[in-house]
Amino acid sequence: MSNNDKTKVLFAAFECAPFLKTGGLGDVAGALPAALKSDDTDCRVILPLLSQIPAEYKEKMQYVENYYVDLGWRSQYCGLFTLRKGGVMYYFLDNEYYFKRAGIYGEFDDGERVAFFSKAVLETVRHICGTFAPDIIHANDWHTALIPVFLREQYNGDPLYDHIKTVFTIHNLKFQGQYNPMMTGEVLGLAGTPAEGQMCHDDAVNFLQGAVIYADAVTTVSPTYADEICGQGCGEGLEGLFQSRRYKLSGIINGIDRKSYDPETDKAIAVNYNADTLDKKEENKLALQREMGLFEDPDCPVFAMVGRLTKQKGANLLTDLLPEFMHRYMQVVVLGTGESEYEQALGSFAYTSGGKISARIAFDEGLARRIYAGADVFMMPSEFEPCGLAQMIAMRYGTLPLVRETGGLKDTVTGYWDAGEHANGFSFKNFDTIGLRNCTDLALDLWFNHKDTWRKLQRNAVSMDYSWDASAEEYRNLYRSLL
Repeated sequence: MSNNDKTKVLFAAFECAPFLKTGGLGDVAGALPAALKSDDTDCRVILPLLSQIPAEYKEKMQYVENYYVDLGWRSQYCGLFTLRKGGVMYYFLDNEYYFKRAGIYGEFDDGERVAFFSKAVLETVRHICGTFAPDIIHANDWHTALIPVFLREQYNGDPLYDHIKTVFTIHNLKFQGQYNPMMTGEVLGLAGTPAEGQMCHDDAVNFLQGAVIYADAVTTVSPTYADEICGQGCGEGLEGLFQSRRYKLSGIINGIDRKSYDPETDKAIAVNYNADTLDKKEENKLALQREMGLFEDPDCPVFAMVGRLTKQKGANLLTDLLPEFMHRYMQVVVLGTGESEYEQALGSFAYTSGGKISARIAFDEGLARRIYAGADVFMMPSEFEPCGLAQMIAMRYGTLPLVRETGGLKDTVTGYWDAGEHANGFSFKNFDTIGLRNCTDLALDLWFNHKDTWRKLQRNAVSMDYSWDASAEEYRNLYRSLL
């Protein structure tokens, strides 16, 4: 198939690994486009040339040209650079006024910065269409939410753009891009258009709302989360909007990099192993116990939590139950940073636990991998979780996830109460200490009294294939349905 016959996808994001990553969006932007490339799909990525991108990548970029982008009454410089890496073509858009900042996010004019980037993405189509004329622009989170709005309101009737369809993916609904309505005309240049009224929510212009209205398809990062945001519990004030657009809303589970997260080759862990040598997890457990200052005993189950220490991640449930857990024959390992009350509580319990509880208040990728390899149970008792990656990584390492049934956790973890020996972990329904306590006691019972069943659950877990291949095929099918 020639390149002209392929579906051409321009993937727009504000961050992308390995160039720049602050969270899950960066992981997705760094992995999904490569997985999307196939005999019938050409996916390229477009990003802002932020000052935080390491020099090693900037030095390899090729300057193409520069042009000006109209934003409201402004006319702003935009430089176009390219870099091919890992078989993917990346476009970087340069404007030092907007992108040479101390922070990636949290600047006083973030609304204007992301508006410039969204408009510049569309203007860049004019300058790359000779070699790559996109059929689909795939925008991600509120930083690119204006792309579908600008496309339909400011480029309508231009034959270069009229065929382009848009997909908008919500990675984090907490952040929507809400600003004074005056920005609609002053910065966005949308005064007097239908968007002026349609993007208004709670006396603010809401960028994400605009994308949900104007995009041809809207996705979230798990099917269950797509259902949940249509209700008050997870809709963040936009549940009515999602209900009205349910016909174009779907959920597609994120994947993980199975080559990077592979216990057979992972250089960060003490002893490598695979699905046929799960007994070697014991050596990793002993190494983890030594590293974290726990008493060494391969028969004592290690329960672990890695991530942000916030109520959303269930840190409150864990800290509430630690006094009880100290009286069970189990150990708890926590790695992460977050709200001070949870950091302090964990530090206090670790100090007085006598080697049963250990907390590292930091972010340490190598230690995280050693926890995946050395722990027996990986806890994610989240209040909500759009997708979650850690539970998939834990299963890859033969560590059984213990999760609350929400979002992507419900879609990827089949609990023992529901599936028995066909389960790949443990799960509970209500966001409370009762559910977490009962689920923990169930895991302890299987660990101590039903070793054969425990090993079956481990084998079920490691056999799960949460690679990007399946997710990429779902996106390709979605793109085809729009053309």
